[in-house]
Amino acid sequence: MNVVIYTKPECPYCTAAKALMDVNSLPYEEKILNVHFTREHLLENFPLAKTFPVIVIDSFHIGGYNQLKTLIESKQQDTKQLLDE
Repeated sequence: MNVVIYTKPECPYCTAAKALMDVNSLPYEEKILNVHFTREHLLENFPLAKTFPVIVIDSFHIGGYNQLKTLIESKQQDTKQLLDE
């Protein structure tokens, strides 16, 4: 799984997304606004992105922090169910 998190400085949701990845030992690549990309570049590639972070998994834009959290929680629940069976 290839995860890229597009962030901007001083963004609490960006920090939370990276922490969520770290606590679950999930690798990701961080790209920082005005360091690795411009706002224009981001909007060209992800025109529906309205807030930060912008999270991309395997070249698919999943959304932001809330969508990432939901995805990780559902994967954990799936794994728990498999282990309980």
